[in-house]
Parts: sequence; structure tokens; C-alpha cells
Amino acid sequence: MRRNQELAWLLTAPVGLFAALATLFLGLHEQNPSASWLLGAVFLGLLIAADRVVLMFEVRRQAFTVTLVEIPVLLALFWLPPMNVVLIRVLASVIAQASRRVPPIKLWFNVASHAAALSLAGLIVFAFDPRHLRGEGVAGPYEWIALGSGVMASVLFTLAVTVGVITLVQGRISTQDLLRIATPGLIVAGINITIGLVMLALLQNNPWAVVLLAALGAFFVIAYRSYAQFLRQHRTLSEIYDLTRAIADTPHDGTLTDVLLHRVRRLLQAEYATLWLPAVGRYPEVLLSARVDDSGLVDLVGMGESIRRRVLDTGETTAIGAKLGDEKLRQELRATGAKDAIVVALRAGSAVIGCIEVTNRLGDLATFGPTDVRLLETIAAHAAVAVENSRLVERLRHDAYHDGLTGLANRRRITAAVEESVGVRAPGEQVAVLLFDVDGLRRVNESLGHGAGDQVLAEVGRRLRASAPSGALVGRLGSDEFAVTLRVEDVSAADALANRMRNQIRDQMIFGSLTLDIETAVGVVVYPEHGNDAATLLQRAELAAAAAKTVPGSVQLFSAGLESRSVRRLALAGDLRRALDRDEIEVYFQPKVTLTDRRLLGVECLARWEHPAHGAVPPEDFVAVAEHTGQLARLTEAVLKEGLKRCRDWEATDHPLSISVNLSARTLIDADFPTRVQELLGEYGVAPHRLTFEIKEEGVLDGTDRPMPTLRRLRDIGVRLSVDDFGTGYSSLSYLRRLPVHEVKVDSSFVQGMATDPADLAIVNAVVTLSQQFGLTVVAEGVESELTLELLQDIGCEIGQGFLFSRPLPYERLEAWFSAQTETESTAAGEVRRLRAVP
Repeated sequence: MRRNQELAWLLTAPVGLFAALATLFLGLHEQNPSASWLLGAVFLGLLIAADRVVLMFEVRRQAFTVTLVEIPVLLALFWLPPMNVVLIRVLASVIAQASRRVPPIKLWFNVASHAAALSLAGLIVFAFDPRHLRGEGVAGPYEWIALGSGVMASVLFTLAVTVGVITLVQGRISTQDLLRIATPGLIVAGINITIGLVMLALLQNNPWAVVLLAALGAFFVIAYRSYAQFLRQHRTLSEIYDLTRAIADTPHDGTLTDVLLHRVRRLLQAEYATLWLPAVGRYPEVLLSARVDDSGLVDLVGMGESIRRRVLDTGETTAIGAKLGDEKLRQELRATGAKDAIVVALRAGSAVIGCIEVTNRLGDLATFGPTDVRLLETIAAHAAVAVENSRLVERLRHDAYHDGLTGLANRRRITAAVEESVGVRAPGEQVAVLLFDVDGLRRVNESLGHGAGDQVLAEVGRRLRASAPSGALVGRLGSDEFAVTLRVEDVSAADALANRMRNQIRDQMIFGSLTLDIETAVGVVVYPEHGNDAATLLQRAELAAAAAKTVPGSVQLFSAGLESRSVRRLALAGDLRRALDRDEIEVYFQPKVTLTDRRLLGVECLARWEHPAHGAVPPEDFVAVAEHTGQLARLTEAVLKEGLKRCRDWEATDHPLSISVNLSARTLIDADFPTRVQELLGEYGVAPHRLTFEIKEEGVLDGTDRPMPTLRRLRDIGVRLSVDDFGTGYSSLSYLRRLPVHEVKVDSSFVQGMATDPADLAIVNAVVTLSQQFGLTVVAEGVESELTLELLQDIGCEIGQGFLFSRPLPYERLEAWFSAQTETESTAAGEVRRLRAVP
């Protein structure tokens, strides 16, 4: 948080008062305070020179400096009275800071802190008995401890008041920043104190050592400056490398500006680092800054717009400061309240796409120089490439999900949006898909050309977008089809919205001298009533839209009769009802065999319907008709009753068999179904473990918990549960761990491809291995060859069914097959029937 710098006076005043009182005390106890002024002048020069050798650390807006001043201070405390040392230090501080044009508030704070620090050092030296510290005799360990303690105390005092003023003006300092300030200063102070004591011993031993020390000091200063410059260069190169790596590794998700600006601001030690990208095409204007006082980006800038505009127009770098630019530019910059700035153009080829700038070098004494200009130009080159790449990725991503003609979402985007909507639907909320089919577009294309047709499509898209609710997504599926998807309260709300939008887009379309009347047919579907996934909903919306072209009102809500093969299925609905009334639905049985010993252990019950006129009706057709005409429960119960009846008969013989019955996903949300199952088990006297219900993968793993109550109740009854056709959906085996199922049936498409496709073999192997780890039985469907059988045995699959053993058979033929293909074998568990041979 930025505060008023005038708050520094709150600390300067008490520090100065302490310095005055301590100096007065030292003066009152000094017998000859005016002695050795010539030597004092020498030390004044040494202190001014020491102040020139500076190692600077930037912390927020303040500069913390480490100098060699401890060396002359230690020597002065030995040869001069403490009060004189304080006065000389104050004078040297005033001269050094005035030459640097330090602001008054900072100058007086530094003078007060230096005076107080030296006063404290003088008091410590005085406390060690001043008779031992007058430059007389040879300094020994006692004097070394006194001088070292005094100088180190002054360093610690200076550090404390410096941290205090930064906290007062800028806010609390973090532990990391505090260590960054204290550690180098204390280390250098300790080194300086040691050097000072060594110099004291040498000078006392031989005064001519001052010549050698002067030469050593000169070389030390040169080495000190070179080392500091090396450290700055090394840090700069390291940070440039880190910056380019960070830019290259930043994902194209809009975080580039944040990463770039914060690093640039830290690298150039600026108050502001700003990125400006003017608005162009679909890209809005970007004007954001990283500021030293803020953790995030702000929409503030450190200087006016005119300089930035000039750089954009000319493409030339503009640098303004004490060492940069001309006086006219400096006056223009000062008028905006900034002291210095560097603005560099961002180029994409020959075009200037924006600029990056830094404003106000941190520290009252620091300013930008030519090296900083070259550094920012290097960064700008990398940043321009990153910005252009980010825009390219954004453009490609936009094109991948938007229609080029209308600018609306395309089929891919609409499909993804519907999938997302059905996945995060709130309780009681429904998702609607409205599909608008433009009538007569072909006639427009044939009569007026495809250009006119494109205009019609673009206008329809514009009107749909204007008339759709704010939360809706409007897209073009392709050709003359548009889709609108949104959340609604119920089906009636979706139907009302479709009628309202259709009426709003029916106005005449005028293209030059032509006036066209465009009609649209609308199909309406709602999740979950009309489908559980995006593909199904869009397919059924297209069916409804196609039906809407022949229905008065041209808005059609999806119904079961509009499903694929809708005409034939519509005709089958009444016949199916009659077939159920007359018990004309047959049940076929397909054997399930253990693969290791080929023991017959059960059968799968499969419904078959021989229509008097159409012949054998495919199960998927009449099951779909039953599902959408409310006859599914009757069909399921008919198959279940026949299976339980045969299971009871087999139980009375010497070869009892289990049965499996397929369930539809819709049955799983019927709360009364488990109760009916329990009643039928009791009616037929069949043990629950003899019955297995097979549910297709998309029914049991639909991404919701709706089937879970029914599944748990069936399991509590004792019925076994199986996931059928596993592998054809999008679920994972890990999801099976929380389902109350006992068995997994691997889809026949993978089993039949095992012998020729290594990928299918790997899939089956993975399913078998992981299912067994979860304690599930695995059944392989579609076993049709001996090679497939051997592969299944090798990977540990337990049970199989398929044409290798038998096709689905009616009960009478199953009994004949059972007698012909099996033989009795005595085992420890009794006599069992095994396949005699696999034909």
C-alpha cells in the first residue's frame, strides 16, 4: 500500500533528538573537543570517499545501500573524540547527499540516522573507559572489542531505522525482503570492521603503512565496483533467460500479460511496467500495468498517452530520463508526473501491434540508462512474438468452434456446450435444444445464387442471436440448420420459446431490390426427457425439425414416434401391444459357458418377435418402440416371467441353470421395479442369485446417480447385476468400484477382433485384469473361434458366450442342444453337465 512519504518525519524527529542528546553528552565529557581538527579533516575526506563506493539494494520504492564507511568510522573513533566523529560524519553525509540531489525528506532522515548511529557507537566506546581510546599506545584486544562493538551497533541501528521508515512509508516488509536487506549489509559490515582493525594495527606499527593501505584501498574499490557490475550483469542475464522461458512456457490462456509485466517490472526495477495493444479487428484494446504496490495487474499507467501514441506511429523507441532523451521530452514527461520512462514498440513483421513501457526507476537516485533501453528492446522482441503467437492460437481456436459465414458457434461448439450443460444441470432444471431449419434455401440458391443464400443464412443467424435469451448459445450446425441451446424450467417453456423466436425471425428479408419471405421449421428436444447426451439430443432435434416441415405451426416437440425408422416403428406400436396381449413375444436362450472346463452354467434370455406381416422384427426396433410407447415394462416382465419359469423347471432337474435378462436404462429409474422383481421371484420360487440383470454401459454409467437407488435395491434382494457391452461407451473401469454390480460383459466387437487386432486384445486383457482386481466376474461376448477361446483362457477370462458354443435358441431346441452337446461328469460337488465338444 502506498503511503505519504511525509510520514518519515515521524521517525526522523526522534532519531535526530537522540543524536543531539547523545552528542551533547559526549561533548560534556570530553576534555579537549577541539583537538585534532586537522586529523578530523582527513577523516572527513575519507568518509566522503567511502560514501561514494556504494552497493545498492532496491526494496519497493526505497534504496538500501551498503558502503565502506565502517572502516574510516572505526579508525576515527580511535584517534578522535566521539563527539568530533559524530560531527564529521554528519558533515560528510550532508555533502555526499547534497551532491546527489537527494530529496530533503530523505536527506534529513539519512543525516539523523547517521548522527544517531555514530552517537550510539560513541556511547559504547565511552562506556569501555575513554582513557584507553585516545590514540595513545598500541590498541589491543580490549580496544578492538570496544571499537568493533561500537561500529557494529551503529550498523544495526542504521538497519533498524531504515526498516522502520520503509515500514512506515510503504507498509510491512516481508521476511524475505527483510533478509534481503539485512544479510548483505551485516556481512559487509563485519568484513569492513575486520579490515578496519587490521589497518589500525598496521598504522600503529608503522605509519608509512598508510601508503600501502591507500594503494590497497584503490585496488579494492576498483575490484569492488567490477564485482558489483558483474553481479548486475549476471543477474540481468539470468532474469532475461527466466523471462524468455516463462514467456515460452506460458499457456495460451490469457495469462501472458500477467507473467510478462510483473517480470519486466522487477527486471528493470520500475514503478510501472505497461503493455498497450490497440484494438484491431476482433481483438479489444489491452492497456494493463504491473505496479510495484499491487500483486495483480491494474488499468493505471505511469505517464500520459502522447508519448505512447508517438511510438506506435513511428515504431521508434523513446527513452526519457536524466541520461536519456532531450529537454523537450523530459518536460513533456514531467508534466505527467513521471521522472523517467522507456517505451519500445512491439513489432509483428513490419507492423507495429503495440508497445511495452517502463516508468519511474525505483529509488530517488536511480534512473534508466542506455543499458536498460537495450534490455527492454530485447524483451520487446520476445514479447511481440509471444503476443502474435497467442493471437494466432486464439484465432485458430475461435475458427475451430465458430462458423465462418455467420460467426456463430459451429456443430462442435454446440455439441460441447450441450454435453457440458447436461453434466452440470441443477436439480429441477432442464436443458433445451431448439433446431431451426431454414425452408426454401435451396430455391434461393438456385434462383439467386449462393451469394444470396449466404446472405439469408447470415441474416437468420443475426436475428436468432438478437431474439435468443441472454443465457442461450446460438450456433449453425451446417447447411441450413441453426441450433439454440439453453436451460429452461420445463418442456412447455422450451416449446413457448421456440414459437416466440420463430415468429421474431419471420419478418421479410430485403436484399437490395429483392424482398424474401423466409420460413423456418423448429424441432424441440429437452434433456433428460428426450435423451441423455448431446449426440442423441441433436439427432432427435433434427428428427423433430424434419417432422415440423409437415406439421401445422412448424414447431415440433420430439416424441418417440419421430425416432429413426419412425414410420415403421409407428406402425409397429399397435402390433406390439397386441403381441404382448397374446403372448406372441418369444424368448430365446443363449448358453453361457465356463471357458476353463466348458461347463454350462446359465443362459441369457433374449426377446424375439415374429411379425405376421414384416417377419422377424429386429430387437432394437421393437424395444425402442416399447420404450417410447410405454410398453417397456410389459415387455421386460414378459421376458422375465418366461426366464423364471424355465429356471424353475431346470432347478427341478439335475442341471440347474441361472438366467440373465436385459434391462433398459429407463427401467432403472422406475422406483417400483425392484418390488415387482421380488414378487416374481417369490411367485416362481427361484432363488435371487439365479437371476442376473444386464444393463448396457450407457444406462448404468450415464454420469449421474439416478440408477443407483434401483441398483442398490436389486442387489439387496440378492439379484446379480451385470454391465453389458462394456467398452463401447466413455466410462472407465475405476468408476465400476462404486457401482453395486457383480459382472462385466466385454463387448463382442473387441472379443471378435482379439485374434487379428493387438489393440482389441490389449483392451480385453485390461478389462479382464482390472475387473478381477475389483472382484467382478468377466463374461466375453461374441466367442466365435477356437483361437479366440484360447486367447481368452490365456488372459484368465472366466465365462464366454457366442456362436462357437451356440446361437440363441428357443426352449425346445435348447433342450435338444443341451442333451446332444453335453455329458454328465462326476465331480466333488456332484454331477455336472459339460460340453462334450465344441463343434
